[in-house]
Amino acid sequence: MPKVRVLVANRPRLMKDLVLATVADQPDIEVVGVTENEAEITELVERTRPDYLIIALDESEVRPGLSGFLLGRYPQMKILAVAPERNRSLFYWAFVDIRSHPVETSEQGILSLLRNRPELVAG
Repeated sequence: MPKVRVLVANRPRLMKDLVLATVADQPDIEVVGVTENEAEITELVERTRPDYLIIALDESEVRPGLSGFLLGRYPQMKILAVAPERNRSLFYWAFVDIRSHPVETSEQGILSLLRNRPELVAG
């Protein structure tokens, strides 16, 4: 069974060390990268392709700004945001909802769809 790949991008250092102590010795978890520098996170995610990114949660009810970008680009990845001083953690993931709708096979049907006017598409 493949190991769960984790990128740890926490600050402050104490939080990063606690997270690493929790996951580093687990036989089914592989730490693929560590950084305290937020500017390095996107490049590290691109290079290491982790299953999980563990980051700092600065404001307890506000999704970290970088998470939306990263989940849009890497929807298979999940993010755990941790705020130890408030004893709070939030889990973020992307959910792709694929839908379908019949389209009239005609010039009007195709153009209506392309112009984002689904009310004119056959249904």
